[in-house]
Amino acid sequence: MVIKDGLPPDADFVFDMRCLQNPYWEPELRNLNGHEQPVKDFLSTQPKAQDMIKDIADFLERWMPHYRDLERTYLTVAIECTGGQYRSVYIAEAVAKKTLEKLKFR
Repeated sequence: MVIKDGLPPDADFVFDMRCLQNPYWEPELRNLNGHEQPVKDFLSTQPKAQDMIKDIADFLERWMPHYRDLERTYLTVAIECTGGQYRSVYIAEAVAKKTLEKLKFR
């Protein structure tokens, strides 16, 4: 789901990536997505994108254990942007990797 479609009703946390530079406006990236290396390379050079990954991961690392302690069986984290093709994909994958490794979730 993308923000233009509204907030996901089942999300526990929603993070908005529209403040980050959009690869869509780079002609050579327009037909790609956040899974592809040129888009990853573009976003990995953006300090704000790296700050966003760190901030979201730090937040989740701090609060996810408390949800686990309450025996929550799941926690839905939505990371969204305008089209849901570049920024949200890249950030979601980076946050998941960083957070899951640190908290030892699978």
